Amino acid sequence: MNQEVNEQVKAIKQSFRQMMDGAVAQSMREKGLDYHLNWGATLLRLREKADELGKNYNLAIALWKENVRECKILATMIMPADVVLPEVIDIWMEQTPNSEIAEQAAFNLYQYLPYAPAKAYTWIASDKELYQLCGFHILSRLFMNGQEPNERGINEFIDQALAALQGESMTVRKAAMSSMQRFAELGLMYQRLAKSAIKSINLDFL
Repeated sequence: MNQEVNEQVKAIKQSFRQMMDGAVAQSMREKGLDYHLNWGATLLRLREKADELGKNYNLAIALWKENVRECKILATMIMPADVVLPEVIDIWMEQTPNSEIAEQAAFNLYQYLPYAPAKAYTWIASDKELYQLCGFHILSRLFMNGQEPNERGINEFIDQALAALQGESMTVRKAAMSSMQRFAELGLMYQRLAKSAIKSINLDFL
């Protein structure tokens, strides 16, 4: 089994050569997204590769271990959300190298986890930037899909979003504002809560 997975990983890594885009890779380096290896493959090409491979737990685990941008993103695309344990997600979160991988993991995998809300609320309360980023991105997606938080969730979300909006990280501030906008779209009550909260810290609600 391991041998088979190793061969698959090897073949996948070789396939990245055909997807190589030097301009994309250079642009990422300029934005501070540093990887051990980065072929600059577009997300569209990676999504096509993921569709070709299908969901595969063991392959996702093996790909994540590779210190290669495309391997990590592909791992988030092919990991089956219904079988991966919270402990594995915690390890992946600890090993997340930068904001691109954090965002891709949130969009491709974390929002679909059966325990997504629990993880999101834990992470937005973290003092680590990438955890907060992931948490707000997950909540944005859940709110977009019409998932309404309970009263405790509402209070917790607003408290953490306001803290993030007054924090130093521009990336986290953007993610928090985006999630606040999605929260407001849940209905009139949520819109009023969001506007009132944003006003309390002297910001304009977009």
